[in-house]
Amino acid sequence: MQQSGAGADRAAMSDAGITIEAGTGGRVVRVGGPLLVADLARARDALAGLAGGAPVTVDLSGSGAMDTAGAWLLVTLRRRLAAEGVEMRVEGADARKALLIDTVEKALPPEETPRAPHAGFVAWLGRIGRATAEAGTIAREMTGFAGQIVACLLATLVRPWRLRTTSLVHHMQDVGLNATPIVTLMSFLIGVVLAFMGSVQLRAFGAEVFVVDLIAITVLRELGILMAAIIVAGRTASAYTAAIGSMKLREEIDAMRALSLDPIEVLVLPRMLALILTLPLLGFVANIAGLAGGALMSWISLGISPELFAARLTESSDPWNLLVGLIQAPFFAAIIGLVGCYEGMKVEKSAESLGQRTSDSVVLAIFLVIVCNAAFSVFFMQVGV
Repeated sequence: MQQSGAGADRAAMSDAGITIEAGTGGRVVRVGGPLLVADLARARDALAGLAGGAPVTVDLSGSGAMDTAGAWLLVTLRRRLAAEGVEMRVEGADARKALLIDTVEKALPPEETPRAPHAGFVAWLGRIGRATAEAGTIAREMTGFAGQIVACLLATLVRPWRLRTTSLVHHMQDVGLNATPIVTLMSFLIGVVLAFMGSVQLRAFGAEVFVVDLIAITVLRELGILMAAIIVAGRTASAYTAAIGSMKLREEIDAMRALSLDPIEVLVLPRMLALILTLPLLGFVANIAGLAGGALMSWISLGISPELFAARLTESSDPWNLLVGLIQAPFFAAIIGLVGCYEGMKVEKSAESLGQRTSDSVVLAIFLVIVCNAAFSVFFMQVGV
C-alpha cells in the first residue's frame, strides 16, 4: 500500500479498490469496488494495516456490489477496532447494504470477554457447591436411568423372545473373550510383583512360606477381580459411550424412537447383560493368572516348588476368599455398564461432547468401582468373612 497526497490528507489505493485517507478528523476508508467473496482476500489485506489510533469512517457511497462475505469483513473489522478502543462508522451505504451488514452482525455470535477467575475462600466454596450440586444431579439421573434398565429387564423376563440374543452374544465376545489376553497378562504380572515384594519382606523373618497366603488372600479377595474390573472399565465403558454417543450424533436413536423401538431395550440391555455375565468369568481368569504369576516368582526367588505352592494354597486358603471376589463381580459389571451407557445417552450433537463424555465415563466408572470395592471390603470385614 502506497501513501500519496499533500498536506494533512494522504491516500493509499489498494488492488481491491480501497482508499485509506488520513486527516485531522480521523481516517476515511473509501471503497471504490465490489465487496464480494472473490475480492475478500485482497480487501482483507488492504484493511490489515488499520489499527489503534484515530476513529475510522468507512465510506461505501462509491462501492459496487456486496455479498455476505463483504458484510462479514466490515463487521469483523469493526469488532477488531472496537477491541483496540477505536470507533468505526459506516457511511454511504444504501438500504440493501445497510440491511445486509446489520443481518450479518446479528447472525454472528457475540464476542465473549474472558472474565478473570474469582479468587478467595468464597469463590472456592462456590466451586465446591456447584460441583456438589452437579454430582447430585448426575446421581439422580443415573438412578432414574438404572430404574429404566430394571423395568426393561423385568419386561424382557416376561417376554423373553424380545431379548436381542445376537447382540448379547456379540457384546459378550467383545467384553469377555477379547479382553481375556490383557486381563490375564495384567493379573499374571501383579502376581509376580506380589510374590517378589512379599518374599523380600518375609525372608527377613524366615517366613517365606507365608508368601503363598499373602498371594492367595490378596489376589483372590481383592486384586484379581478389582484389576479385571478396572481394565474392563477403561476398555468397555469408553467403548459403550463412544458407540451409543456416535449413534446419537447421527440421530439413529431418534430414528429408533420414531420406529417405536426402545433404545434401552435395543442398545443398553444387551450390553448390561453381557457385562454381568462375563465379568465374573474374567475375574476367575484373573485369579488363576495371578496365582500362576505368584507361583512362578515364588519358585524362582524362594525355591517353593509348584507342588508345595499348591499344597499350601489348598491348606491355608479359605473358599470364601474366592467367593468374596466373585460376589463383587456382578456389581462391578452393573456399575461399568450403567456409567458407559448413561454417558453415551448424554452425548450432545457435537464431537467435543462425545470426547468429553467418553473421558468422563472412564473416570467415573473406575471411581465408582473402587468405591464399591471399598464398601464390600468393609462389609465383609464387619460380618467376619
